[in-house]
Amino acid sequence: MIKRYVSSVLIVTTVSLSLAGPARAQGVSLIRDAETETTIREIATPLFAAAGLSPDAVRLTLVNDRSLNAFVSGGQRVFINTGLLMRVDHVGQLMGVIAHETGHIAGGHLTRLPQEYERAAIVSMVETVLAMGAMIAGGAMSNRSSRDPGYRDPNAGRVLGGGQSAAARTFFAFTRSQESSADQAGVNYLESIGQSSRGLMEFMEVLSGQELQSSARQDPYMRTHPLTSERIEFLRNQVRRSRYSDVPPPPDADAKLKRIRAKLIGYLEPPYVVAQKYPATDTSTDAKYAHAFAAYRALDFAKALKLVDELLALNPEDAYYNELKGQMLFETGKGTQALPYYEKAVRLTGNALLKIDLSQARVESGNPDQLKIAQRDLEEAARVETNSPKLWRLLAIAYGRDNQMGMAAVASAEQALLEGRNRDARDQAKRAIRLLPTGSTGYIRAQDIEGQSMREVEEEKNR
Repeated sequence: MIKRYVSSVLIVTTVSLSLAGPARAQGVSLIRDAETETTIREIATPLFAAAGLSPDAVRLTLVNDRSLNAFVSGGQRVFINTGLLMRVDHVGQLMGVIAHETGHIAGGHLTRLPQEYERAAIVSMVETVLAMGAMIAGGAMSNRSSRDPGYRDPNAGRVLGGGQSAAARTFFAFTRSQESSADQAGVNYLESIGQSSRGLMEFMEVLSGQELQSSARQDPYMRTHPLTSERIEFLRNQVRRSRYSDVPPPPDADAKLKRIRAKLIGYLEPPYVVAQKYPATDTSTDAKYAHAFAAYRALDFAKALKLVDELLALNPEDAYYNELKGQMLFETGKGTQALPYYEKAVRLTGNALLKIDLSQARVESGNPDQLKIAQRDLEEAARVETNSPKLWRLLAIAYGRDNQMGMAAVASAEQALLEGRNRDARDQAKRAIRLLPTGSTGYIRAQDIEGQSMREVEEEKNR
């Protein structure tokens, strides 16, 4: 239902991600939203650059999870929970979190993590073996224990646990040092761009209040980022001595964060929460934005359209108000009316996600002229959004209706590969190879997909 009614402005998908460390692949619900991603990237780009990273190479991913958390994984990928975006008090705190996570990437912590897990495992195995040896050697004491019921082995109940606890101490000592290192790096990045570390300090102080809570009640950020009093004190000292401690965040950054927070609350939270956060007395644009999403999600299309029209009357050149109006019209069966709004949103931003949404409206219009334009826009978007099954599905339709059956097969193979349908990907790639000119770009890509999908099929057989 979420995909059906709010599938473009906020696309929710569930994927399986192989995360670094001992965590097994798990289902993670992701959100795609052009405005939210653009806002976060604007905040993060100077920090990535300060860390010596190529900003375009770092992938920002939104996780549909209300808990307060952010984390990194291999391949220079930063994950940010929607709960974090909705709960930070101001943009300085978000900048601090991103600076800290960037420190993990730039410090190569993820590449070293498996070695530490292996080392901790070895410690555990060795100490467990020693403990078992101690139990065997202590077997001679059994006669004594049988003769003396009051005798108690001082090591009983902790022999086998000793190796595991030592391994845990080994590993968490390593992760605590990683966290301190990421704090130091994050502070350096903030200093280098003339921004305050106060937000990071405040964020950590909020977390420190959870230290006495049970792990089940702590925010995931607290559990995955071990906190120490030394880390808090380091950040406080930094704020005391830095000349940038009272520097405000970049212009409009707080306003943009409040706006995407309104969008997320309107989209994700139940109606009573939206009403609490944005009561009827609140006539701000953020409140209207939140209520427009809430009304649309509740299928109150008349109210949702009225609110978005009020927003457009205030700012007709706002790309994301136009996007929302276009989506509402398209998903209520008014595709032709939706086109001008989608077109304006794309013209104002050039965003690849918005090009995909516009192309969907063009493809489904049935107009041959619109189909050609959609094909061109999708090809452009594919340079950025290579991992979008929706893009490849639409491109396959556009090519097919244009009688480019070889390229349609390539696009279908791309979609199948992304969706884990390896046999379908292999079959479509073989079909493309038969139809396309030898040595053409599509032909070469089809060969690559065929090889990759066949390897995946073999791995499936061997599992």
